[in-house]
Amino acid sequence: MQYVVNHRSTPLFNGFLKFAVFLSTLATSICAAGMYGILNDQITFTISPEYFTKFKYVQFGVNPAQFGGTRLAVAAIGFLATWWVGLFIGLALGLTGLAYKHYKTMLRMILKAIIATFFVTICAGCAGFLYGKYGLAKTGVNWWLPKNLVDKKAFIVVGSIHNFSYLGGLVGVFAGIIYLASKQNTGNKSHVPHPKTVPIR
Repeated sequence: MQYVVNHRSTPLFNGFLKFAVFLSTLATSICAAGMYGILNDQITFTISPEYFTKFKYVQFGVNPAQFGGTRLAVAAIGFLATWWVGLFIGLALGLTGLAYKHYKTMLRMILKAIIATFFVTICAGCAGFLYGKYGLAKTGVNWWLPKNLVDKKAFIVVGSIHNFSYLGGLVGVFAGIIYLASKQNTGNKSHVPHPKTVPIR
């Protein structure tokens, strides 16, 4: 009876799948960040349409007519403003996750880190709303503000939400990196692959 190595358990195959997990981390993070931006901007547009009509439209060179309406234009702005953050998150978490020895462990831990990162981002956005509404809207800001604002307070609140969201993304990704690094020893021990042999009759 002869035996051959099951190539699915070899280091080369595992390395290939780890690279696939890395690429999927980039794609997942970009999509998640884009979706967050789209939903976030739909909410913030409801709070302050002027934030977009008097600021974001100009910043991104967007004409709502080109996108078939205001809400679609806002969605496009949301994606354009956040996809690159997702790329940054994916690179940071994906590269850190490569330290895990097995692709299954790498995948599982990175998914947890991505969820944690976006949870922190969402919480930061909510904190930005509270700080903007009950703090900055009352005390005023030294930011640039468009002229002839009808609802200055709402504009400030939305600006605070956006600023806190970016800050939350930065804090979240660092928290994710720390989480992945702290779990490497236990994660690598929990799944140590061994080449398997398959009998040939």
